[in-house]
Amino acid sequence: MPHLAKILVYPIKSLDGVEVPQTHLWTGGALAHDREFAMVDEAGKVVNAKRTSKIHQIRSAFDLDARMITLWIEGSNAMQSFHLDGDRPALEDWLTDYFGYAIALQQNCHSGFPDDTDASGPTVISTATLETVAAWFGHSLEEARRRFRANLEISHVPAFWEDQLFDAFGSGIPFKIGDLLLLSSHPCQRCVVPTRNPWTGDRSTDFQSKFSAHREATLPDGAPLSRFNHFYKLTLNTKVALTEAGKILRLGDRVSDER
Repeated sequence: MPHLAKILVYPIKSLDGVEVPQTHLWTGGALAHDREFAMVDEAGKVVNAKRTSKIHQIRSAFDLDARMITLWIEGSNAMQSFHLDGDRPALEDWLTDYFGYAIALQQNCHSGFPDDTDASGPTVISTATLETVAAWFGHSLEEARRRFRANLEISHVPAFWEDQLFDAFGSGIPFKIGDLLLLSSHPCQRCVVPTRNPWTGDRSTDFQSKFSAHREATLPDGAPLSRFNHFYKLTLNTKVALTEAGKILRLGDRVSDER
């Protein structure tokens, strides 16, 4: 039976994710603590992995209950821990020292800081999809997860199952995970981030072309071609109604098509 196999949230936009056994939705449609914080420079512009590959070398571990983050640089044993609320200035100083210019943290506990503000619900993908994409490049499943950074992973469905949860006209298709009703939006257009090694930031220059060729060749029957003006797309973006705020998602929740 299709079910929710993994929940990942990314408390600071572009840093490492943290796996949780359950979570709830904020009023703006985001999973609690997902992209709760964004790093910005002195001009207020977001500092993310699209902007700089240096972010990939930052390792972060979170204890969300204790509101703690531990940071270190890939390959280093020098770790520092900060309280996300009480140690905010010290945390910003650490990030400032690393990037070489002033970094401040902005916080949003309503909708977080999603890339897609129109379809700001959790992103969805099947485990089989990630396994297939990983095999195209000889990557591990964990590396594929880190490259594409989806929130919700569904098991016991075929690869590219999520491609069949939207139609040719852009109308959302309702589906449920447990008690949570989601509305499909569109396949997510990818940026430069998946082309990079998620631990070092090194870029594979032919990643996008190889990915697109494989993607076109394996698009499942039933996936509307009209939604693919190009094939550098993966994961499903979703919308969430205000009525769903506060609902809880748990590992093992059943997934059902509500058409």
